[in-house]
Amino acid sequence: MYNYDIAIVGGGPAGLSAAYTAAKAGAKVILFERDKSVGQFVRTSGVSWICEMKKLEIPEKLYNPIKNYRFVSHKNEITIKGSEYRSCVLDVRSLYQYLSFLAAKAGADISINSNVVDVLSSKNNNRISGLIVNTPKGKTEVRTRLVIDASGFNSFVGRKLGYVSTWKRYGVGAEFECYCDQADPETWTLMVGSNYSPAGYAWLFPLSSNRVRIGVGIGKPESLIDPLKVLNNIIENKFKPLAELGIIQPIEYHYGYIPNQGARNCSVFEGLILVGDSAGQSNPLVLEGIRHAIEFGRLAGQIGSASLSSYCSKNSLMDYEHEWKKQLSSRIESALRVQSRWIGLTDDEWDREISILRDMSVDEFIDFISSEFSPRKMIKLALNHPKLVARQLFNLIIKK
Repeated sequence: MYNYDIAIVGGGPAGLSAAYTAAKAGAKVILFERDKSVGQFVRTSGVSWICEMKKLEIPEKLYNPIKNYRFVSHKNEITIKGSEYRSCVLDVRSLYQYLSFLAAKAGADISINSNVVDVLSSKNNNRISGLIVNTPKGKTEVRTRLVIDASGFNSFVGRKLGYVSTWKRYGVGAEFECYCDQADPETWTLMVGSNYSPAGYAWLFPLSSNRVRIGVGIGKPESLIDPLKVLNNIIENKFKPLAELGIIQPIEYHYGYIPNQGARNCSVFEGLILVGDSAGQSNPLVLEGIRHAIEFGRLAGQIGSASLSSYCSKNSLMDYEHEWKKQLSSRIESALRVQSRWIGLTDDEWDREISILRDMSVDEFIDFISSEFSPRKMIKLALNHPKLVARQLFNLIIKK
């Protein structure tokens, strides 16, 4: 049996970031990652925003910068060109391993190939007290004062204790990372309509002029179709704009789930914090969550380590709940309303819908697609773009 102040379940960006700040604050920390290496399986397309990466002090070598944004539908196409690099496509595996080095340097123990199989709790109050883990050294019992559930979509610890349920609405993504003859490394593309996804969108995200990620995301339960089947059809038929790439040769396959339901009602309990996809911290409009996982993972580690003197009670952890929801909850709710509109659009409606984006400035577009829906920004957007559809979007976003 081993004793730790904080045990973290999951070695993705949320768990690794929590391990880093908790260990840096002096807590005795262990992180369990079920895969054989950190970042072994990529489950995300890796799009994010450069300003956020700089704020989080992520090295520039870990992402490809983007300044142009292209949308393709059945009979329409737009490109919003920028003069500065604002978005990026992350080298996901290298990013995760970079975060693991930060955590290790700060003093956190990292146990790879270690699967948490059970949760220990006190019989009288159901308070979590430890974990049972299958590790390379055998089955291990770990006693801890705080558990941070960064297990992702499965929310293993929270579900095991009965605090949360399985996500009912979620996105499923299938993606090939490919060699191609020629891609524009400064432009990412979203593709919408029935050819690309029956309830979602497809994407083309470049990592260089010869390396791209081509993927399809499908919302569940809106569609039962396997995204891999749709993805194969897109590549085999070279639907626009894939013909521009020349030879396309997949070299890596990615598949993953992401919650698409909004934030959990509560993300803290006695001796437990939920973070990342376990808490529902992703942007439901484009299903992007790495930046939030890092930011709020660090917050979880900070507040978790500070709560050790208060026995990690729910009350001592509530600052985490209040802070991340203050920053993110309203944006998630607004993005869900826009997404609910987009999910049901026909091809003709998509052709008209993306025309809204044609008149946007780069700043307006980035605010919109990254779910920066402040009332001031949305009022300005509606005044600058008086089209009926733009006003409909405005009304969706500001609805209380």
